[in-house]
Amino acid sequence: MTSITTRPRGTRRRILAWAAACGLAAFALWHFWPGGAGGPGGPGGPGGPGGRGFRMGAQATPVAVARAEPGRIDRTLRALGTVTPLATVVIRARVDGPLQSVNFDDGQAVRAGEVLAVIDPQPFRVQLDQALGQQMQHAAQFEQARRDLARYEQLYKQDSVARQQLDSARAQVRELQGQAKSDQAAVDDARLQLGYTEIRAPVDGRLGLRKVDAGNMIRTSDADGLVVLTQSRPIDVVFSIPQTRLPALLEARRAEPALQTRLFSDAAGTALATGTLVAVDNQIDVATGTVQLKARFDNADESLFPNQFVQVRLRLGTQDGVTLPLRAVQRGSQGEYVYRLDAERKARVVPVTTGVDDGERVVIESGLQAGDTVVVEGTDRLRDGSEVEIVAPEATGAAAGAGTGAAAQAEAGPIKAEGAARPEGAGSAEGARQAPPGTAGGRRGAGRGPAS
Repeated sequence: MTSITTRPRGTRRRILAWAAACGLAAFALWHFWPGGAGGPGGPGGPGGPGGRGFRMGAQATPVAVARAEPGRIDRTLRALGTVTPLATVVIRARVDGPLQSVNFDDGQAVRAGEVLAVIDPQPFRVQLDQALGQQMQHAAQFEQARRDLARYEQLYKQDSVARQQLDSARAQVRELQGQAKSDQAAVDDARLQLGYTEIRAPVDGRLGLRKVDAGNMIRTSDADGLVVLTQSRPIDVVFSIPQTRLPALLEARRAEPALQTRLFSDAAGTALATGTLVAVDNQIDVATGTVQLKARFDNADESLFPNQFVQVRLRLGTQDGVTLPLRAVQRGSQGEYVYRLDAERKARVVPVTTGVDDGERVVIESGLQAGDTVVVEGTDRLRDGSEVEIVAPEATGAAAGAGTGAAAQAEAGPIKAEGAARPEGAGSAEGARQAPPGTAGGRRGAGRGPAS
């Protein structure tokens, strides 16, 4: 009897699938291998007849460019600051007693000397009357002692009384003189305590929310007090700069003590106020390596609010030189660099040394010359020697490349269809892969400190 062994149908299908996959892999390797049928210079490869452009390095990358040109940029220090009132006063009672009345509204603006609240004055009037009564009693005794002394002196001249009696009369007068001064001090103290029953504003400013209502017992030991008063016209802003920027600041301040300081709501927001620098701290914070500065602003419209966070720009002067848009400068592990276009429209990595910037343009101290063309958009898809295609006119000034994003995407559309380039905003892995050797491929603005 003959036995027939058959393979399961599922196993046969898996073998056929593996064979087909291996065949496709071999064909792809042969077709796209450099020098092969699809390789560079070969039939169907980039640079050869019918090239399909599989390799990205041979495909022109769409970019927007700007031209380096001479210019002048303000030397500016930028920092994050906190609005600080010129004075902050916790209004507290100076005597204990029941709060008779509150004479202000929450959030009211007041002038120095205005009565804000009244503590029941009656007990303090009684104390004043007692002090006055005691003063009058001792004043009468003092007057009698002076008359007695005058009589004793007359009798002593007539040798009618002993020297001891005269000395006793004189001592009595001096004792009552001292008592008169004590009585006057007691009267003044009682009158002062009575005056403290009227709680007055010590400075001009704006009140906060009251913390005690009329009828409650108020004491000098109350931690929260009655209300908080802040003086906000003028108002100060406190901010810090790195210690490395201190020499430039001091040099500029020697030339102009009241340096111009501007405030913004955020890094690219609307200007809030313009003031002057008034003080530099006398020591550096060893924990942060920064030094604190204080600027003052009129704040006539009270647009600045205590404890508000603001962006500070402190103007130190100006710097002349070759300038270009700040977004053209990239930062890597070996420093700052730009992509400069050569005569063959290829992007070349050029290390640069930057100076001050104003948030839009930056001074290039070395590495570029006026007239050089650099890439400002599309740098994340570039590497040294990449061919580029300019998709927007050369831009100058702060408006360089303002409309290049849409143009670049429109141009990149057909390129994406051919599989030659990734869309705008591709992942960080590609940016890192295409960055110049030894660089991180990051933009300069992202790694830059708070001051420029």
